[in-house]
Amino acid sequence: MKFNRRKTIILAAAASALSLSGMGIAQGAEGDVVDMAKLMAVAGGLDDHFEGNPEAPVTVIEYASPTCPHCAAFHISVYETFKADYIDTGKVWFTVRPFARNALDAAIFMLAEAAGPEHYHEVVATYMKTQNEWGMSEKPRDAIFAIAQQLGFTEETFNAALTNQDVLNGIEAIKNQALDDFGLTGTPTFYVNGKTLSGGKTLEQLAAEIDPLVPAGFVAPAAQ
Repeated sequence: MKFNRRKTIILAAAASALSLSGMGIAQGAEGDVVDMAKLMAVAGGLDDHFEGNPEAPVTVIEYASPTCPHCAAFHISVYETFKADYIDTGKVWFTVRPFARNALDAAIFMLAEAAGPEHYHEVVATYMKTQNEWGMSEKPRDAIFAIAQQLGFTEETFNAALTNQDVLNGIEAIKNQALDDFGLTGTPTFYVNGKTLSGGKTLEQLAAEIDPLVPAGFVAPAAQ
């Protein structure tokens, strides 16, 4: 699906019919390994917004869709503990990349980009946690804007974010790269040092992949 400015800013009335219950869990190639150099060369001119220690022994990239219930479940039930145990301890360098399956997904990530690197993850997490409020709304644009206001957006900055064609093009390029180069088939999909983990994961499942990659006695460098 190709997005354009009109479709995104209006968040067409048809989007209100979006059924979250119909979104399937990812059925990707579990265990496949993607070359890290290719994985880190993100397409589209947008920057990754990593959290944690750039020198961490483990890099985790999550491709996510804000309208995906399994993505929302991860960010509601797993992410905070994962952040405390792995990101904040310097073991994992983590980012969320956009995989926009529809205009609503694109809009959320456009707002996250507009919020800037320091607030990117806050915006994504907030919309994940409030998915049922805006994702099933009969007026999704209004529902998304109401939450955006709580995040500091005004009508002017909200509209500016959703009409940024360069960002929209970048989001679409990232999706196409994931499809064409990495074989991604759905969300969420995690890459742990390049290893593909498809579908929703528990903290225990992620730990089973990450822990063997962290050297014994690892101590994160002191924050500068």
